Amino acid sequence: MGRLTDNARVTKVRIGSGRDGGGDEYELDTRADTLAVEEPLQISVDGTDLTTTMRTPGHDVELAHGLLHAEGVITSVDDVVTARYCAGAVGPDNANTYNTLDIALRPAPAPELPLLPIRNIATTNSACGVCGTTSIDDLVKEKRYTLTPEHPAAELVVSMPQRLSEGQKAFRKTGGIHAAGAFTADGHPLLIREDVGRHNAVDKVIGALLMEDRLPGDVRMRGDSPDAPVYLVVSSRASFELVQKAVLAGFSGLIAVSAATSLAVKTAREAGLLLTGFTRDDRFNLYAGELDT
Repeated sequence: MGRLTDNARVTKVRIGSGRDGGGDEYELDTRADTLAVEEPLQISVDGTDLTTTMRTPGHDVELAHGLLHAEGVITSVDDVVTARYCAGAVGPDNANTYNTLDIALRPAPAPELPLLPIRNIATTNSACGVCGTTSIDDLVKEKRYTLTPEHPAAELVVSMPQRLSEGQKAFRKTGGIHAAGAFTADGHPLLIREDVGRHNAVDKVIGALLMEDRLPGDVRMRGDSPDAPVYLVVSSRASFELVQKAVLAGFSGLIAVSAATSLAVKTAREAGLLLTGFTRDDRFNLYAGELDT
């Protein structure tokens, strides 16, 4: 497992100026190139097909935990009894494709008190829609933790995407894959995940923290530890969905390399989440929250 990249023969075309005004000339170079792998992952919960998402194979169990946490299907790693690949999902060579994941949830304690109602999640891709929450008011009501305000120095903010890029091994090979990382209050990366889908990369990070009982909200409610996850850093834009996932997991800040949407900004301000966008080497936009001055 973990098929992050694949090789394919491609022709690279470079356009240059023609000689003596004779028009453009094309320089062709055919060689092997490295591509980011994209394959479907079907997630089934208690025998019911829940959703199919296009993802980069690897850390699939973390992805499923993160997605189910964002949807409110689970709130703890203890809610999942087993997570395993379906033995019947085979390809033309009769080998397991590892593209169907079966999740079994902990049974409800009593028939009249269903523990974890499953929402109807539509088939998803790299942009998964509203992820079960249709308004900011819904998100605020579903917020599981009181976010701990952080006031980072500007220098700390710009340092985190730089450290995220250092962990983007697949991106350096392909140029076509997103990354997300959980960072401490002093800007140290705790874990980094890559995927062709930016939402999937975030779900893998949150799922990994959930499986280790280290979700930011839980850790910070127990008393801050030096290696508590505080910031979620993404190589993409900041959408409403990513703000939602950060808030529900209890992160204090979302640091994005690209732009933020209007609904993402409004949601972050309402929820008390520090939000930055266009975070580069020496600049960024502060959309929500405050800096250390």
